[in-house]
Amino acid sequence: MRLSLSGVRSVVAIGAHPDDIEIAAGGLLLTLAEANPGVEVHYVLLTGTPQRQAEAQTAAAKFLPGAVLTFGLHDLPDGRLPAHWGTVKEKVHAEAAGRSPDLVLCPSAGDAHQDHRLLGEMAPTVFRTAFALQYEIPKWDGDLGRPTVYLPLADDVARRKVELLHASFPSQHDKDWWDDEVFLGLARLRGMESRARYAEAFFCTKAVLSLS
Repeated sequence: MRLSLSGVRSVVAIGAHPDDIEIAAGGLLLTLAEANPGVEVHYVLLTGTPQRQAEAQTAAAKFLPGAVLTFGLHDLPDGRLPAHWGTVKEKVHAEAAGRSPDLVLCPSAGDAHQDHRLLGEMAPTVFRTAFALQYEIPKWDGDLGRPTVYLPLADDVARRKVELLHASFPSQHDKDWWDDEVFLGLARLRGMESRARYAEAFFCTKAVLSLS
């Protein structure tokens, strides 16, 4: 089965932390911006210092050139979103108010990180009528699973994604996992699984088929 991104005109991208969205779906963002000039993308981040939020805004502009960008930036405690479940729920509902996106990007409900997992469980229940893709983020916990949706990436897109990650998030350069091999290695593995050189992979728990 193949799904087309050509009809996507509005997106809500939800992340627990600055850089989550770009690490997981930077190739998708680059592809969307190229295919759909003027696509509307609303970024929602639940945590982040002012410095990290500024990095995320810079990244969004680089990954989505020509897109119409809006932001919902929040500063809840990193690593403790489940302890603020009610507040998180209120904020996600507030960000959803008045929006009917074609596509929602959010973390996987099976993610081992508690902040990611909470948003992965919550976002599809808030955006009930949107097509939701749950993204994956490589991490120490080793929670990579068996994705159900793949987006093949051209070589130049995969490498541009990594280039922009380095350029957009200097605060993360000292992390021992932040390097080309991690980002391209996962993309190569997902590419092999989808008969491509590189790919990003996602989980989709529910989809509705249409003739239009």
